[in-house]
Amino acid sequence: MVRLTADLIWKSPHFFNAIRERELDLRGNKVAVIENLGATEDQFDTIDLSDNEIVKLENLPYLNRLGTLLINNNRITRINPNIGEYLPKLHTLVLTNNRLVNLAEIDPLSSFPKLQFLSLLDNNITKKPNYRLYVIHRLKSLRLLDFKKVKNKERLEAENLFASKEVEEEAKQEPLKTFTPGEMPNALEPAEEQQIPKVVGPSPEELIAIKAAIVNSQTLEEVARLEKALKSGQLPADLKSLVENTRADVVNEKDDKMVSSNPNTSRDEPKTVEEQKNDDVAPMEQVLVCILCGFLAVYFNFICSLTLLFWIRMIWPFLF
Repeated sequence: MVRLTADLIWKSPHFFNAIRERELDLRGNKVAVIENLGATEDQFDTIDLSDNEIVKLENLPYLNRLGTLLINNNRITRINPNIGEYLPKLHTLVLTNNRLVNLAEIDPLSSFPKLQFLSLLDNNITKKPNYRLYVIHRLKSLRLLDFKKVKNKERLEAENLFASKEVEEEAKQEPLKTFTPGEMPNALEPAEEQQIPKVVGPSPEELIAIKAAIVNSQTLEEVARLEKALKSGQLPADLKSLVENTRADVVNEKDDKMVSSNPNTSRDEPKTVEEQKNDDVAPMEQVLVCILCGFLAVYFNFICSLTLLFWIRMIWPFLF
């Protein structure tokens, strides 16, 4: 921990910033307590105390010139109730990324008579219900909150919401809604989860029926409806009969396989007329195939013989 001594203040950078204000840079010194700022002799328009370890915004001397105080990225949890008396001309206060939790902790800011620009981003206080309206209600001169302009509509809404002291006190006491790892958010949620029916995937017969319906569908709407049913696993009512037929076909197919694979099944049963015709047609096809193969063989031999004779006739004069 580093103390904010007068020597540290004198050795810290000081310059004219972008808006031509004289600024003192005290960033990143690991300062935990604000002290000895009287050594500045009220010579600065802006003081930057960002990136330190300050816990309380207090111990400020009377600085009539100071208009901007940058104190983001610290650990501030408390603000001096009378801080506005020591900084009468402060118009910009940046408290981004600190540890302000309750709405009551920002009440001391109402003591600033000319505060117009305020940032409380990345504080848990911003998660409180009606946080923005409460800050607007408490700080009447505010023009910009968390880098957003304060509108007249918000002022009227804040005035109507916090018209009575009871509502204001209730807002301060309302607990912050946070989540602790391992904690059950609501005791009724497990019971509700048990009541939610689990979606059961479609059976193989239902999948076959849905895919067949998609193939046979004629409009894009019907295809989209069937694809949705295929993804969700919920079968449309008009496909139930098709599923029953599919199941019957599957059962019959299984029965046929069992009969064909059973060695005890009788092979001497009389054949039907169609089976006899099929048995008669098969030998005829085999005979026609044999005749065609023989014809092709004779034709191939004939062509080979003519070719051989042609080459013999061409070569014969050169042999003698």
